[in-house]
Amino acid sequence: MTGARRTLTLAFAILLASMSHAMAREPVPLLKGSFTSLRSAALGRPLIVHMWGLSCAPCLTELPSWSKFAGDHPEVPFVLINADRPDQQANKRIEQFLAKTGLGQASSYVFADRFEERLRFEIDPDWQGELPRTLLISAAGDTTILAGVADMATVRTWIAAQVK
Repeated sequence: MTGARRTLTLAFAILLASMSHAMAREPVPLLKGSFTSLRSAALGRPLIVHMWGLSCAPCLTELPSWSKFAGDHPEVPFVLINADRPDQQANKRIEQFLAKTGLGQASSYVFADRFEERLRFEIDPDWQGELPRTLLISAAGDTTILAGVADMATVRTWIAAQVK
């Protein structure tokens, strides 16, 4: 590859990377009452809520699967909640990571209350903070909890039952 061609290729790669980061949504702060409002807004239709963290290796490995899944099922609202400790620098890393995995435009929230137990209790009173964790919330408001890495076949079966 010639020097000029190599430079052009590198410039194009940098442009694409910067565009994907620029198109990523900034995560919305999740405060006391936010999850209740989010859940109320979705009442009458199914909702998938996936909790994850930057320090959770299974979470990071799983997010590309969620990206593909969300793309294949745009009819079902999909929300990501990052459960890391509130940190302004982490918000930028979250935004960049979601853009990199194809989830830059997904509805994304981030814990914004240092009293994380309050947020976890609002989301699920039995949740002790283990990640990843997925809530499959039916149109009627019934919740199925998937602790650990979600089995996408189970999620697809759940969606099929919801959209009948």
